[in-house]
Amino acid sequence: MLHAISAPKTCTNISYPRRPCFHLRHLAPTRLRVSASLPESNGVKVEYTPWLIVGLGNPGNKYHGTRHNVGFEMIDCISQAEGIVMNTIQSKALVGIGSIGEVPVLLAKPQAYMNYSGESVGPLAAYYRVPLRHILLVYDEMSLPNGVLRLQPKGGHGHHNGVKSVMEHLDGRREFPRFCIGIGNPPGTMDMKAFLLQKFSTVEREQIDAALEQGVEAVRALIQEGFNSRITRFNLGQKYKYHKV
Repeated sequence: MLHAISAPKTCTNISYPRRPCFHLRHLAPTRLRVSASLPESNGVKVEYTPWLIVGLGNPGNKYHGTRHNVGFEMIDCISQAEGIVMNTIQSKALVGIGSIGEVPVLLAKPQAYMNYSGESVGPLAAYYRVPLRHILLVYDEMSLPNGVLRLQPKGGHGHHNGVKSVMEHLDGRREFPRFCIGIGNPPGTMDMKAFLLQKFSTVEREQIDAALEQGVEAVRALIQEGFNSRITRFNLGQKYKYHKV
């Protein structure tokens, strides 16, 4: 029987509306855990290190379905697949607590706009005592063709302002996993901001939907098995399968 322990309730500068006003509370750190009695452990309860899975995007219907919001979409897919209800606002983020297999997870969608995502990630990681290696950041990546996925154990910000904000609120550290979802580059001389905030074409949408479905399986594998050969094969299998749309 699982028990989820909850708490109280890219290279461009894009100008967003003023950030929403949040009433901040000073909360003492707590532990997020799921305990399970395993047959081979003779009834002894085993605790698993929690994961914080954060999708980057912008709040509001205006940005729903845009290229810059695929991080949010990945979180929605995980939430639906794993039955994790996201109905709480904490640290300027919409959050949901549950588990993937027997591993406790906290899903989060920062609500303070892309460029301020770190204002949610830093406090959530501190409050739930999530180690750096268990913070999975999910976001759009223009250096990958549309629909191509890439999991990596660490990296820089790649001029992605959302990732940059997260790193700033993690004391400049970069040793946390990333799940990049390819959205391709702007065609011709199209403005980058317009491209990021544009919705996908019909063909692109089909590719993204397929990638999101595969992404759920990739996240399950990562959370339960870590960065092993299966994850490596997954990345290689995804490599540049869509060059043109």
